[in-house]
Amino acid sequence: MLLEVVGLKKVLGGAVVFDDVTFAVAAGSSTVIRGGSGCGKTTLLRCLNGLEPIDAGSIRVDDVRLVAPGPFPARALQDLRRRLGIVFQQWNLFAHRTVLDNVTEAPIHVARQAPAAAVSRARQLLERVGVHHRADAYPHRLSGGEQQRVAIARALAMQPDVLLLDEPTSALDGVRAGELLGLLAELRATGLTLVTVTHDDRVCDALGEQVLTLEGGRLRAGAQR
Repeated sequence: MLLEVVGLKKVLGGAVVFDDVTFAVAAGSSTVIRGGSGCGKTTLLRCLNGLEPIDAGSIRVDDVRLVAPGPFPARALQDLRRRLGIVFQQWNLFAHRTVLDNVTEAPIHVARQAPAAAVSRARQLLERVGVHHRADAYPHRLSGGEQQRVAIARALAMQPDVLLLDEPTSALDGVRAGELLGLLAELRATGLTLVTVTHDDRVCDALGEQVLTLEGGRLRAGAQR
């Protein structure tokens, strides 16, 4: 298994958000974690990426393993985040930077790639997700669907093993949501591993090779396809 999560627990403000969360994700597969608003899906995704500390349990991606309680070494967190790319629900693009700059920021300043190589790969990724013609635009000039695609390209620029997606269709209308799900299905067909949290049944239908449900702080298995 590429990603293994065992006994994960998260407490916020004295309240248990989730407990004993355990699941595994195979390389090249697509897992959807579904649940209602406020059930802890986004917090779980942030824990997987190391953006939120965990109170119990372990997360392993390939040869990187974090076991609670922390604090975890900075190098281990950096390695985890490079393996688990994340696309936030609100996209979080840098408003003062162009699309191209948004995609090259981390490869140049975090991964220390040569600028020319980072720009070349960024242009390839923007073409892959269908927004290469918007490379010089600023985020406020883009539609919601275009911003979502740029956010995906930005995450892919760090060449993660797994792409984590937080409610990818929540801000999109029906047509744009369908287009995005088609893109994600294409990316998965190339071997990219996906873990998506959502409340949208369309996402489960399109991407749910493994479907899990988070409810009442517990994760239960659903359909396997």
